[in-house]
Amino acid sequence: MKSHKYLSHLIILIISISHANFLNAESKGKDFFQLYPKYETRAVWLTTLSGLDWPHSRSAETQKKELTEILDKLQDANINTVLFQTRIRGTVAYPSAMEPWDGCFTGTPGRSPDYDPLAFAIDECHKRGMEIQAWIVTIPVGRWNSLGCKTLRKKYPGMIMRKNNEGFIDPSNPLSATYITNICKEITNNYDIDGIHLDYIRYPENLSSKRADKETAKRNITKIVSTVSKEIKKIKPWVKLSCATIGKYSDLPRRASHGWNALNRVNQDAQAWMRAGYVDQLYPMIYFRGNNFYPFALDWKENSFESSVISGLGAYFLSPHKGNWPLEEITRQMNVSRSAGIGCAFFRAKFLLDDTKGLYTYTKEQFSPYPALIPPMHTTCAPDAPQSLNVTWDEGVMTATWSEVTDGICGKATYNVYASDTAPVDTHDARNLVAVRRKDNSLSIKSDRKLFIAVTAVNRFGNESKAVFDQSFINSTFPNNEYSQTNTQSPAMLYVNKSSRTISLPNRTNALDADFIMIKSLVGTISGVFPYKNGHADIGELQPGSYTVYSLNAKGVTHRLCFLTVKQ
Repeated sequence: MKSHKYLSHLIILIISISHANFLNAESKGKDFFQLYPKYETRAVWLTTLSGLDWPHSRSAETQKKELTEILDKLQDANINTVLFQTRIRGTVAYPSAMEPWDGCFTGTPGRSPDYDPLAFAIDECHKRGMEIQAWIVTIPVGRWNSLGCKTLRKKYPGMIMRKNNEGFIDPSNPLSATYITNICKEITNNYDIDGIHLDYIRYPENLSSKRADKETAKRNITKIVSTVSKEIKKIKPWVKLSCATIGKYSDLPRRASHGWNALNRVNQDAQAWMRAGYVDQLYPMIYFRGNNFYPFALDWKENSFESSVISGLGAYFLSPHKGNWPLEEITRQMNVSRSAGIGCAFFRAKFLLDDTKGLYTYTKEQFSPYPALIPPMHTTCAPDAPQSLNVTWDEGVMTATWSEVTDGICGKATYNVYASDTAPVDTHDARNLVAVRRKDNSLSIKSDRKLFIAVTAVNRFGNESKAVFDQSFINSTFPNNEYSQTNTQSPAMLYVNKSSRTISLPNRTNALDADFIMIKSLVGTISGVFPYKNGHADIGELQPGSYTVYSLNAKGVTHRLCFLTVKQ
């Protein structure tokens, strides 16, 4: 069964790649909700090791300025997740009771930078509506005589093993899972973090066979993952656990991994982690090209169960000094990942922010010109909707206020705010998102015209409430005012098969006199006008795709009725 599933996805993949110009997808009628999905993880790895991405200065104030500039630029490109390197090599980026400071902040390992970089990064990400995960380099602890490695060798001499001149935590040591978990618990207890991100959660290559047989080695790594997951969820059940893995899980029926895979080479049984529910997100580092990327990315997706999969993209290969890949190699991977329902993560931040070969420009202007929400965790229901939405408009500024929402498990909710020229505001459409994960229960928007507003509450699990809609402009007469007291919910989404010729449309009082319906593509092109009788219409001529349905009366007046997806 799996091989048939794989082949079907491969066919879809080949079709996707054959469309040479993704940029024209919208004008060709491509489903807008796939082109710019409302839910999608867009992440970067922000490396602090040796200050590769940050910091570039020894001054605390300059470091803060640098980081805010980085986050501003990421926000402008609608990146919504930052993987912030917090444990580096047995050293850390916060004041820890367990491990010394990393030297990237002061130039001297063990010396405090006189501020808390992790706390600062969390606050700044949350101000921008971005999630931040504490990136934990799990097994490597640095050079044998580095401060981090020496400190651990002194405290736990049997827990550290040596390969050449490097030290590693030994996954087979009974203390290892507890020690790594305690670092993750320290961070989870002390910081308002959104996730723990385990990197290098594996045996060093060519070393595991000397320490344990393959099955035992896999169990040792899985024990660390499962223990971390269990313990951080006890503290804050909404804190995600994510893992970065080798990009290929194992050999596929029609594609070999050439000896470099997660399962057999480094003992990461990551599909089992997803199946058991240990991880909420998986970031396979698929830093390859062509058929060494696509079938393996789809294999992760097919075996993800309820976990989210985010493709790790080798953006550094765009550099002339690293691989000199053409930009199209990465942009194609981004688009094919999206078409498969997979998120994207760039390794690393520098190569995105430096606009290497135009990557940042493409991401900001074409791939993600609109915000996206991070897919919710499947562990709890949505919060209550906000109440008492009030909107005022004065001299080009709209101000919306609403009641606060408190979730029993997570405390205060955050809010997503939507705005549109037409009512009711379509909260399925990412183009209408103007604020994401906002902490305050108010927002001011500069606008030269009155807009309609909708607000939803979001809990820490990412679950979104029903929307509360602005009704303060019901009687307004400015253009495109379609607002009606009888239509204060988002239009329904209808799904029909191509073989079904007739659709039943939702009733709407001011559309009952209409003799026709007009159907437009999601980019506004008229796809057809069909007779409308007794709430039914024959749409057999429509091709598969997604549309917006309008009533059309004899005076040419239209009203939006619903969205329609015709499936093959």
